Amino acid sequence: MRLGRSHPGQPDEQLVEALVPTPLPVASPEPAPLPTLPAPIARIGDGVLFDVARPDAAGRVTARALLRAVGWTPGLTLHVDVVTGAILITPAVDGAHAVDTREELPLPAAARHLCGIAPGEPVLLAALTRRNRIVVHPSHTITAVLADLHARILGEPS
Repeated sequence: MRLGRSHPGQPDEQLVEALVPTPLPVASPEPAPLPTLPAPIARIGDGVLFDVARPDAAGRVTARALLRAVGWTPGLTLHVDVVTGAILITPAVDGAHAVDTREELPLPAAARHLCGIAPGEPVLLAALTRRNRIVVHPSHTITAVLADLHARILGEPS
């Protein structure tokens, strides 16, 4: 009899399964709650669609999406007027201008001159769909409005 020695081919130590605990199931963590979004702000601008265009040398601007939104088709006669530094375009039976076959709006030279719009300079087109009008704003007007707004946002004097 041999004391303190195991039989050849057998390990000196063995794990006793009854003493090895079974791993407990790990519960998956609760997902973090999604942030709550603020309530939507009432949209004052409903019914107004915007686009940006650059008048060509003849003063035409491409405005297909806006023309379709207000339902203006090629051949529709238009009245073009300058109001408060912007060009106001309205359908008119006796209008001197018309939507052309390429779905472009005419911006007459006199109106462009009064508003300070140069060829190639960007303009903001606003389609007032409920009023069936399009207003063309020169970029310098938009720049001035945004500069004032940005000054208020940043808490700076305008």
